[in-house]
Parts: sequence; structure tokens; C-alpha cells
Amino acid sequence: MSPLVSVDDLAAEIERGAPVRLLDVRWRLDRAEGRPDYLTGHLPGAVYVDLERELARPGVPEHGRHPLPERADLEAAARRWGLRSGDRLVAYDDNDGVAAARAWWLLRRHGLDVRVLDGGFRAWVGSGRRLERSDRAARTGDIELIEPAGGVVEIDRAAVAPRLGVLLDVRAPQHYRGQVAGTDPVSGHIPGAVNLPTVAHIAPSGLLRSPDEIRAALAAVGIGPETDVVLTCSSGIPSAHTALAFAVAGLPDPAIFVGSWSQWSRDAGRPIATGATPAAAIGVV
Repeated sequence: MSPLVSVDDLAAEIERGAPVRLLDVRWRLDRAEGRPDYLTGHLPGAVYVDLERELARPGVPEHGRHPLPERADLEAAARRWGLRSGDRLVAYDDNDGVAAARAWWLLRRHGLDVRVLDGGFRAWVGSGRRLERSDRAARTGDIELIEPAGGVVEIDRAAVAPRLGVLLDVRAPQHYRGQVAGTDPVSGHIPGAVNLPTVAHIAPSGLLRSPDEIRAALAAVGIGPETDVVLTCSSGIPSAHTALAFAVAGLPDPAIFVGSWSQWSRDAGRPIATGATPAAAIGVV
């Protein structure tokens, strides 16, 4: 089943009373608090999910800016959202699906049935469908999350990923190349990583590109169905969006280095590369 749901299909599910729970995950790096936007208007029945506090946990900078929450903490948050066994979840945002993909990837790891609204909040509004403007009080949830297995790698495994397969850096090219200063101590990328920005998987319409288009883009950087892939980004958020693109394309799940550049750049002694992806890294002679 596709990890995406269209506006039309979601509206039809809601209309017929399907057990759909909507998660409003609006968040941006420059505006982390999305609740004001939620209160201004949200999809009917949606509950607000705080990415910074519920889909990540506070941590020391050396572990990265958005480390994963503990299972018990995430389960408590999910119960606050009113999640119950049998619910079908749909996450959305207004940031091309990047924040919603974090919810999709994280909750899916813990055994939940979750999809992302293709096109997000803007697609819903653009279709002329109604919004709610109240702070909805969630029902009491009783969901139980499973303990996830696999799917993430630590910093030492990320360091050797280019020798074992492909370490895919999904940040914007200027950050990968070290051309601009970001929020981390230094700029650049992990040596051996190749670059394919996650925004490459977003069509001008704001929808995810087709499976064929995604597979072609990944093939251009040396990734196919049998490739051992580790994703890295700034702090683990954009990588989840690329993992969503893998799922849309029907490819095996990649692993994610959650600490990503926000951890690597703070680990004294780690090598740092700058410049464009070397041709040799993607098999180009």
C-alpha cells in the first residue's frame, strides 16, 4: 500500500466514517513552533503534534539536534493525541511533507499504520475544503507501541557506509558542499557521501514525484534495489522524507543516521569534506 494518500481519497475516507486520525505536524527549522498555525486553521479533527518535543527528545548537542524519543515517551504522546488500536493515521504539514515524513517514519517504526497527505496542508486548502479553527481536545488514547528494531545507524557505522554501499546526503547542495554556514559548528559533509537533495523528489505541484521519477533520480547517484543505503542530512528530519520517497518508489527501506551532520560536525576529530560529489563515488568514469 502506498505511504501517501491524496486529498480526494482522504476526504472520502473521512466522509464515510473511516477510523482516520489526522496529525498536524507543521514545523520549520526557522519556526519550530507550529501550534499558532494549527490554531489559525487545520484539517477537521486534526490534533497538533509537536515535532521538537514529541517526535524528538531534548539532548546534548553532541548527540545531534533531533535525537529520537524513547518508546515510552512517544507512546505517552500518542495517547495524548488520542490514538487507539485500529486507527489509521495521516500526517500532514505545510513544508512539502518533510515534517510529516518524520512522523510517518517514526510511528511506522513503532508498528502504527500511518500515511502522509500528498501535498499536505496546501493541497487541502487548494482543493477548497474546509478547515477548523478550534484547539481540538483529543479523546483519551490507549495505543501501545512496539519496540523498533533496526532502521537506524550510529556515527561509526555512518563513517564506513560509503565503503559498504551508499551514504546519501539529502541536504541542499550548498550545505553539502560547505558553501554556506548553517546552524552547526562547521560546514561540509561526511567523506564519501553523495548528494541528492530530498527536494528533488517533490514535483512543482508540491506532490511527491512518481515512483519512476524517484527511482531514476536515485539510480543517477548509484542507488538501486540491492544497494545498502544509509541516509544522512542535517539532524535526521529531511532523511525521513527521502525514506518516504524510497517507499513511494517501492525500494527497500534505507537506514538513517539520525544524528547526521549536527552530530558529526560536533564530534572532534571527524574528517570533513567539501565540494561536489566526486564522480567516482557514483561510478562515473
